[in-house]
Amino acid sequence: MQQTKKVAVIMGSDSDLPVVSAAVKQLKEFGIPVEAHVMSAHRTPAQAMAFASNAKDNGFGVIIAAAGKAAHLAGVLAAHTTLPVIGIPIKSSTLDGLDALLATVQMPSGIPVATVAIDGAKNAAILAAQILALSDEGVAEKLTAMKKDMTEGVLKKDAALEGKLAAL
Repeated sequence: MQQTKKVAVIMGSDSDLPVVSAAVKQLKEFGIPVEAHVMSAHRTPAQAMAFASNAKDNGFGVIIAAAGKAAHLAGVLAAHTTLPVIGIPIKSSTLDGLDALLATVQMPSGIPVATVAIDGAKNAAILAAQILALSDEGVAEKLTAMKKDMTEGVLKKDAALEGKLAAL
């Protein structure tokens, strides 16, 4: 039986943990091994480069990078690996995360970074799971179950709404 590849969750600062914790939690719910680290594109560029360069050999299948303000972390990691990198722009007090969004999404040709919404950690984890599910049937089954649960939840809300409207 194949072992599920790990997902790395790299945050530019420990202050990103309240947002990033949603990704870690979601990955754990899928049974995906996850490691989280603090690395800075600007303050620890050598460590970020070394991590990304060795990530595939170290059993990772996807890297999630969360950073705010001048959010270059995802791009730095993507420049040093062939693994998929998913960027989470983190909202800051300066420009409400727009600066991080633009820095994460505007990558040069050849260095793609998949980017989720500002503070979109849960979606980053789901996207990472979808990438791993291409070659991991266990993860694929968990995603299918999650989608089924979401559908059932919306259908229950719809039925409840119909009941409320009928009572008007």
